[in-house]
Amino acid sequence: MVGMAATATAFMAPHSLAADRDVSGVKVSLSLNLAGKSLELNGAGTRYRGPFKVYTAALYTTQKFSSVPDFHADNGSKRLVLTMLREVDSAEMGRMFINGVQKNIAKNDLTKVLLELPRMGEIFAANKRLFPGEQLVIDWIPAVGMQISVRGKPQGEAFNSPEFFEALMNIWLGKAPADSQLKDALLGKAEPERLSRS
Repeated sequence: MVGMAATATAFMAPHSLAADRDVSGVKVSLSLNLAGKSLELNGAGTRYRGPFKVYTAALYTTQKFSSVPDFHADNGSKRLVLTMLREVDSAEMGRMFINGVQKNIAKNDLTKVLLELPRMGEIFAANKRLFPGEQLVIDWIPAVGMQISVRGKPQGEAFNSPEFFEALMNIWLGKAPADSQLKDALLGKAEPERLSRS
């Protein structure tokens, strides 16, 4: 099990480790290297469910974005790192992904995206539980596609659909995000202190 102080770049080469930022006890690197491209931390925050912290999220991009349309319009490399703060059942995470996609996608785009969801189900089925400190990483690499890694291990071949990547990102950045204050944090806005969430 990876320690709670694991960096958001635990799976990157040593030279990619730069200064860190503390987010709910998780050390988040301010920059990293993805497939030869330098990425900077766009924003990071904590996902709450009620008063409980579930995971931290850190978004990396080639340039800073505070606008969701600008983020999606950019064709550069991107990375989202989720670091667990509590034990999470894969079925629970899978439901969160599916519900988040459905809440943030137009009906005419849903059919194409739904075709990719069975593969996501296979990834969650292969990783029954995620424990505190363990990471789920979603990468977008131009000309390669979307690669999902769990505990530092790539989960099968890359997804080739940019629409599916956008749909997954909208779980956190869409009009009905999983956590509106986390959305603001990922877009580079300061995350306020919270004692409890409904």
